[in-house]
Amino acid sequence: MADSNNPNLSIIILNYNVRDLLINCLDSIFKNKTSKDNWQVIVVDNASTDGSVEAVKEKYKISSSANRSKIATSPSAPRNDNMVELVENKENLGFAAGNNVGAKKAKAPVVLFLNPDTVVVDDAIQKTYKYLMGNPDIGAVTSKVELPNGKLDYSSHRGFPTPWNSFCYFSGLAKLFPHSPLFSGYTASYLDTATTHEIDCLTGAFLMLRKIAGEQIGWWDTDYFFNGEDIEFCYSLKEKGWKIYFYPEVKIIHYKGSSSGLWKTAATEVEREKKMEAVTHGVFAMRIFYKKHFYKKYPPIFRDLILVGIKMLEHYRKAKLWIS
Repeated sequence: MADSNNPNLSIIILNYNVRDLLINCLDSIFKNKTSKDNWQVIVVDNASTDGSVEAVKEKYKISSSANRSKIATSPSAPRNDNMVELVENKENLGFAAGNNVGAKKAKAPVVLFLNPDTVVVDDAIQKTYKYLMGNPDIGAVTSKVELPNGKLDYSSHRGFPTPWNSFCYFSGLAKLFPHSPLFSGYTASYLDTATTHEIDCLTGAFLMLRKIAGEQIGWWDTDYFFNGEDIEFCYSLKEKGWKIYFYPEVKIIHYKGSSSGLWKTAATEVEREKKMEAVTHGVFAMRIFYKKHFYKKYPPIFRDLILVGIKMLEHYRKAKLWIS
């Protein structure tokens, strides 16, 4: 029998106003969980107003975050072993700070950060865990993250957004020369996505890592509110000498953009105002990452031109939203 006090994997799901997707995500976890799997499932809710918390309480056994030995179960909840530790934040802390709340609750030596707008396919969690544990030099790994249309979520397999990589990406050079390491450094499309290999950066939608690695970098950088945190996370892991791997032998489905509304793959309707906020956060994240890691490496004129380019990108994206 699994020991709930000593799990081998802690799964952290940060939720914000995607109730139905959250329930689907949890259902897919428990559907594919076996009696051999000793998992701690933690849902951190960022002050949702769509009934997310109530939906989780209604369907699952809830282990109180204040007292884990106490089980709070709704009278209508099914009698099963699908237990969730539910943490209710009083305000929307953002992606980084919200996930850090979950990380503090993690008991296991391996942690999986999983987006609520994902669906776990078959034994994706088990096989990814087995691969990570079989390779001690790997700090973090992601499965194949597939969009509903069957295409790869590019965020799960990419390089770092250096000024050159970013220029190639936004100018279209990466699309023109997808097999060139020189021009497709950010998309990393020159690498074979059908094989397992090392990458620079993965997505926070499915990020499995050793707890010791997360602790070494202080978990998520709270300078980021929404967007860009996973890039910073991976950059910090690399600085500590950890390898990051792409493991496409298994997959999950990602309804990308369900919180921001900026992707056609979103499974929810998002107000234009929220989309504008998401654009602002995204561009802000670019600016933070650039200033943290590259700004001082370039001559003053050149480095400030990059900041102007980032600002122009923000205006372009917002104008595009208004027109659409």
